[in-house]
Amino acid sequence: MKEPDRNEQTMVVDSEALRHLLEEIRGVYGYDFTEYAEASVKRRVGRFAELRQINSLEQLRELLLHDEASLENFIQEVSVTVTEMFRDPDFYLALRMAVVKRLATYPFLRVWVAGCATGEEVYSAAIMLEEADLLRRSVIYATDINQKSMQTAREGIYPIAAMKSYTSNYLKSGGSREFSTYYKAKYGSVIFNKDLKKNLIFYPHNLVVDRSFNEFHLILCRNVLIYFKQALQNRVIGLFHESLCTFGILALGSKESLLFTDKRKNFQEIARKEKIYMKVK
Repeated sequence: MKEPDRNEQTMVVDSEALRHLLEEIRGVYGYDFTEYAEASVKRRVGRFAELRQINSLEQLRELLLHDEASLENFIQEVSVTVTEMFRDPDFYLALRMAVVKRLATYPFLRVWVAGCATGEEVYSAAIMLEEADLLRRSVIYATDINQKSMQTAREGIYPIAAMKSYTSNYLKSGGSREFSTYYKAKYGSVIFNKDLKKNLIFYPHNLVVDRSFNEFHLILCRNVLIYFKQALQNRVIGLFHESLCTFGILALGSKESLLFTDKRKNFQEIARKEKIYMKVK
């Protein structure tokens, strides 16, 4: 059997041509991917084209600029949706130990889960606050650029096969109840309880171009900034700084940092390894 020619399967993505395409998408639709890390965008654009047997960027351009349904699928591919419940359990354990008591001092809490993807971290935050008896006086804003992923988040329906690893994460994160009490299983899926959803607001927001929309006590934005170029990371950290109250908490992903941003001196480390910071000025 003849081996497939790799060149026949994978479109060559030229950097300059890709930049022009991304600029056109920004001009027509308002979605700005021009400051995403180039290697990541190239890989995802190549995968999108390969799955649809598109052989050139010009062919891809014609499709995306004249078919909004294809553009939505493109956004689904380019924006990052990899997530899980209680991802990095030590991070959530640190939140429970070092942050929850601070949050409990406020009469009302506003939490922002930025880049919420399919919502697993939103429900993780809701469960953490529920177990601290804080969810009833909290509002959690969950935002993303990806409308399809946000619909999954709104529904709160996930494969039952994932619950074993999610339960393990939950217990390692300091969870104090039977994890299965938070959802109902049916037909190979689970749906998370309505009580967890009462204080959730799902809201489209683009970190690249949109502004602050409220003042928050806690912002979670984990494993999103790593896909941005440094200048864009800096702007987004500025957005979070503007959006936090004094002594508000910012939590990033394990490979992210404030080290090379303009606002690094405006934050104090709460948990270095887990990348949890407090705004001090």
